Amino acid sequence: MPDKPPDQGEVIIEMRPVGSVVRVAAVDVKTGTEVIVFGPATAAERALEELAVAKLRRRLSTDRGG
Repeated sequence: MPDKPPDQGEVIIEMRPVGSVVRVAAVDVKTGTEVIVFGPATAAERALEELAVAKLRRRLSTDRGG
């Protein structure tokens, strides 16, 4: 599911259940940078998505030296 936060590039989110947790991958379309987070299967999908996107933004900022 593509997600585009305001003033940010396009991000692809993939959620995959793994037992009692959910594996969430967030990929920046422009750079191909990917991060993975895990959360409880009972958590709200939006919360897990926001966590993954926040981690991706931090990674991209660090990669740019920011």
